[in-house]
Amino acid sequence: MELEEGMTAVDNIVTQFNTYEDFLDSQITTVDLYYLEDESLARQLVELGYRGTGEIIKREDFEARKAAIEIARLAERTQKKTLTNRGKDLVDNSVTLIAFRHQHTKSGKKSSVIFIRDRNSHGQEVSGYIDFAHRLKTEDFEVYFNGKKKLLPKPTDMSFYNWDNHIALCNSTPNYQVISDNPEGLLFKYKRDRKILNVDPKAQPGDNSTRTPIQTDLYIQVAIFDHVSRRKT
Repeated sequence: MELEEGMTAVDNIVTQFNTYEDFLDSQITTVDLYYLEDESLARQLVELGYRGTGEIIKREDFEARKAAIEIARLAERTQKKTLTNRGKDLVDNSVTLIAFRHQHTKSGKKSSVIFIRDRNSHGQEVSGYIDFAHRLKTEDFEVYFNGKKKLLPKPTDMSFYNWDNHIALCNSTPNYQVISDNPEGLLFKYKRDRKILNVDPKAQPGDNSTRTPIQTDLYIQVAIFDHVSRRKT
């Protein structure tokens, strides 16, 4: 199979399979299954590099490249992408990428924290960190995706700051514990695997976490922190 322009061999492999397990299965031969008599064991041997018919790709590399490819392709379709079959246009890159996180958060593939800085309906500048999965359970996000309403931080989110009246609030959520007494800045602990998410833009976000600044015309500032839990369920 020929490579698409700008794609590596690993990228080309990643695009062929929906999941890492599908990739492992493609490396298992009928002879492997005959002798091992255990599909799970065959997958483990392929993942460790002891069996298989092709290139060895680690799980974290596969998932990272697949996410990066999906984000890149989605960004290219920013002006044309629709959220639902009713054809609602996603008119800004920030909304498009938040919609993309919606799909992965709902499926449990990742946890996302969204930082937004903008002005509220009273003209006051506000900012905060939103536990995306928690807000999804308490709100109908279609009004945000179809442009009827702007997604803004609330006093009930993980953190909230009103720059006009200097009100600052922090709240732990079912997914994150807020660590507000850290001398170097705000931290969030993901409760599932107890990994620390550092939201300081000058620091590394933490293990299995990424920070993505978003180019947007709808908001003053947007950044999305994605965390992939390695804890087995």
